[in-house]
Amino acid sequence: MRQDGVDAIIEQWRTERTDLDDLLPMEVFGRIYRIAGTMGDRMEKAYAKFGIGRGEFDVLATLRRSGAPYDLSPKQLSDTLMLTTGGMTGRLDKLEKAGLISRTPDPTDRRSLRAQLTDRGRSLVDDAVAAGLDVQRSVLSHLAPAERQRLADLLRDLLAAARS
Repeated sequence: MRQDGVDAIIEQWRTERTDLDDLLPMEVFGRIYRIAGTMGDRMEKAYAKFGIGRGEFDVLATLRRSGAPYDLSPKQLSDTLMLTTGGMTGRLDKLEKAGLISRTPDPTDRRSLRAQLTDRGRSLVDDAVAAGLDVQRSVLSHLAPAERQRLADLLRDLLAAARS
């Protein structure tokens, strides 16, 4: 079995704190945190080729997933992405300036605007999501298909447990 940095940390804790009998949770979550960080960096590189970062990708992808006409209110976007409205405004300003979204009046509330994907934004996010999926697929290819599905199932259960 290959050793990694998490194994070294666990061994140090075993040496220094012999009273800690079950360090498996530290192993599991230490690896999850490291995977998340590493994959976040890799996804950032994949999206950079399209002139966007992960934050902008998240907005564009949320609009794209919403279905035609690909528009949502800033509040809907903020809620979905768990961002403050101030943080969302900055992202929307940047995306609008790049021509990837437009802001249109909300037909149900004259005081509000809606963010809508432009044709250019839709094309860009479609390409970016495919590029990101290629990166993810490449990493998962180191596991057998059944292992990939089992991992997805286990992580779904773990996420549910973390939220309860």
